[in-house]
Formats: sequence, structure tokens, C-alpha cells
Amino acid sequence: MKEKNKFYAEEIKLKAIEMKSAGVPVKEIMEKLGIKSESQVYTWWYWFKNGDLQRLKQPIGKQYSYGHGPKATSDEERIKQLEIQNDILKKYIKMKGRPIGK
Repeated sequence: MKEKNKFYAEEIKLKAIEMKSAGVPVKEIMEKLGIKSESQVYTWWYWFKNGDLQRLKQPIGKQYSYGHGPKATSDEERIKQLEIQNDILKKYIKMKGRPIGK
């Protein structure tokens, strides 16, 4: 019997991206965060690199177009999310030594 798809919280996805940007091997990220698929980590990483961070909020099977995804439930939640994204972007820029997309 086929196992159902696993949904990962946005915080797990962001943590995986943060770990990958810090140079942690994908296998170790999977082990520490309980992620089943190596390709899933790479998918989130490519979304991050392409600036598609809104896609991290999408539930399984939901393909929202930009700006039409789920809304943050509060200003505090949105601020926390943006702070996490900022931290990840700063680490990535520091690691690469140049802005994203250049």
C-alpha cells in the first residue's frame, strides 16, 4: 500500500534551506529534520534560490500563482516569517559573496 504524501511545515522547509546554505550535507538535513526525500530538500533550495519563497507555504497539491497563496494569520506571524527569510538570505549572500540573481 502506497504511503501518503508527507506535509512539512514552513518552519521545517526554512530550517532545511538554512542548513543547506550553511553547507550541511542533504543526507544530514534529512536525518535531523525527518525529511523522507532528498529531492524535496533540493526543490525547496531551488525555490529559495529563485526567490519563490511564497511556494514554501503551499500545502500538498496546491499550485497557487504568485500573490494568491495562503495569507499569514497575523502581523506577528508575518514578521517572524520575514525575519527568518532575511536571516537565510543574509547567510546565503555571505556564503556566496554576491547578491542573489546576479
